[in-house]
Amino acid sequence: MIYKKILLAGLLSVTGNVSFADTEIIKHGRFEECREQALALRPGLIIKVEMKIEDDAEVYEFNIRDIENRDWDIECAAATGQIIEIEEEVYGINDPRFSEQMKIDYARAKEIALQFYPGEILEVEYEIEESGLAVYEFDIWQATDEVIKLEVNSRTGEIHEFSRELWQIGYE
Repeated sequence: MIYKKILLAGLLSVTGNVSFADTEIIKHGRFEECREQALALRPGLIIKVEMKIEDDAEVYEFNIRDIENRDWDIECAAATGQIIEIEEEVYGINDPRFSEQMKIDYARAKEIALQFYPGEILEVEYEIEESGLAVYEFDIWQATDEVIKLEVNSRTGEIHEFSRELWQIGYE
């Protein structure tokens, strides 16, 4: 499927109300149910929404900035409306929760990610999983218009998670 990046900043309001007008985005799956659950878990501003395929299932990922200015990635299964993962984004390796675990530096993590899926790095995020594990998350684009999201374990360098992004709305 062709990757579609949609930057529609005006669609996201302070209350997290998303208005997609006549788009196809919310006409399948349980988008509204997932959005409401994500905001109930981490009240704030939805700054980005992604749809991805992970383990052969469609998953919505809501990036929410909370009232303390922390960013959260909350994943919800499109078919069931169940929250499946909550991760906190941190601002790089200077965050003690990330740096205390880090045995693989950014350059090595990037090399590992590009060996697994060659292409252009579009974005990197530094995340703390629910378990406390620190991971690098890379969005990698290829000329085929496919974007792959890879998480690299900051301790071991192993690929922690892999998904294919279908679309994105919001801020990069």
